[in-house]
Amino acid sequence: MTQLERRIGVPGAIAIGLGAMIGAGLFFVWAPAAALAGSMLPAAIALAGAIAVLNALSTAQLAMEHPVSGGAYAYGRAEVGERVGFAAGWMFLTGKTASAAAIAVIAGQHLWPQHAQWVAAAAVALLAVLNMVGVRVTAWVSSGIVAVVLVVVVFALVWAATGAPTAEPEGWLAYAPLSQQHVIGSGDFGSVGGTGGVPGAGPLGWLTATGMLFFAFAGYARMATLGEEVRDPRRTLPIAIVVGLGLVLALYAAVGWATSARLGELLPISATPLADLVGDPVLHVVVLGAGALACLGSLMGLLAGLSRTGLAMARNGDLPGPLSFIAARTRTPVVAEATTALAAIAAALLLQPGSLVAFSSTCVLTYYAVAHLSAIRMRRGSRAGTRTAGAVRLWLPAWVPWVGAVACLAVVLTLPWQGVLGAAVWLGLGLAARELLRPRRPR
Repeated sequence: MTQLERRIGVPGAIAIGLGAMIGAGLFFVWAPAAALAGSMLPAAIALAGAIAVLNALSTAQLAMEHPVSGGAYAYGRAEVGERVGFAAGWMFLTGKTASAAAIAVIAGQHLWPQHAQWVAAAAVALLAVLNMVGVRVTAWVSSGIVAVVLVVVVFALVWAATGAPTAEPEGWLAYAPLSQQHVIGSGDFGSVGGTGGVPGAGPLGWLTATGMLFFAFAGYARMATLGEEVRDPRRTLPIAIVVGLGLVLALYAAVGWATSARLGELLPISATPLADLVGDPVLHVVVLGAGALACLGSLMGLLAGLSRTGLAMARNGDLPGPLSFIAARTRTPVVAEATTALAAIAAALLLQPGSLVAFSSTCVLTYYAVAHLSAIRMRRGSRAGTRTAGAVRLWLPAWVPWVGAVACLAVVLTLPWQGVLGAAVWLGLGLAARELLRPRRPR
C-alpha cells in the first residue's frame, strides 16, 4: 500500500484544524507573551494574527495547486527546488516535534503538575496509537474535543465579562499557592529577550511576544499536511483553512482581552491564565480539565501532521525509506507516526516547555517563509506559461506572499538568539546529512 485514502470532508478538515489551534496555545501563551509585551500585548496579538492570515492565504493557494501530503515541504520542493523543500520539511518536523513535546507537558501541568513530564509521555503514546487506527478517528476525536473545549472557554469568557471573581486576586489556585508554583513567566523563558522573562522586556519585547503567540495560531498547517486524505482537496482545504482560522482569531482576541483585563499585573506569572479567570474552586478545576483536553486534541492533530510530512519526505528519499510504510488495514503511516511519537516523548522528558516553544516558533516561522516563497514562485511560473492548461486559478494577490515572507523572517530575528542560532545550525546539519546520505542519481 503506497497511497493514503481520501476520507475527510470539509467538516472533518475544519475540526482537525480547530483541534490543532484551540489547544495548548489558548491556555498557555498569554503569560509569557504578557511578560514580554507588557502594555503592547494587544499589538502583539494583532500582529501574530495578521501573520497567521497571510500564511493561511498562501497555504490555501498552494494547497489547491498541490493537493498532496507534506504541506510546505511538498510546495517548496515543487515550486522552488528539492533543497528548499527539504529545508521546509526539516524545520517543520523539528519545530513541530518540539511543539508536540511542549503541548504534552502543558497538558501534564493541567492534569498532574507534580509529574507533568511523565503524563506528557503517556499522552503522546496514547494519541499516536489512536492516530494509527485511522484518520477518521483523528477527525472524530478532534470534533468531540473541540466541542467540549469551546463550551468551557465560552463559559470562562462569560464569567470574566460579568465581573465574577477570578482565582488569582484571592490568592487561591487549584493545586498550590501562586508563590509555590512553577510558573512559566519566571522559569522557562529565562533567555527570552535577555530579560529573564519578566515584565519590561524592552522595545522589541512585543515582537518577541508575537513569535510566542504565533505558536498558538499555527495549527492550520495541519490541514495542509493532510492534503492526500481529504476529498476534493482543491475545494476542501482552502475552505477549511480560512474558516478555521477566522473562528480561532475571534476566539483568541476574546481570550486575550479577558486575561489582560481581569488578571492584570498577575497575568505574566500565571501558570494557567485562562483557568485563573474562574475563581470558583470546582469550576476552576473544570476549566483546568478543559485546558488539558484541548492540549490533547491539539497534540493528536499535530502528531498526525508530523507523520504525514515524514511520509512525504521518505517517499522522496529525504528521510529513511521505512518511514513511508502505510498499513494496509488502517491506511495510516504507522512507522512515521511511531517515530514522531518517540522523538516527542524524548523531548518532553528532557526539555522545558518554554524553551521548546521558543525553538518551535523559530522553526515554524521559517517553514512558513518557504511557503510564501513557493507561492511567489508559483505565480511567476504561471506568468511564464509553464503551468498546464488545467492549473488552478491564482486568486491570491501578488503582495500577500511577499509581505508574509518578510513578516515571518522579521519576527524570527526578534526571538531569543539562542533558539535562532540553534535552529540555523540544525538546519545546516540536516542539509549536510541529506547531501552525504542521499543516494546519488546516475547521470
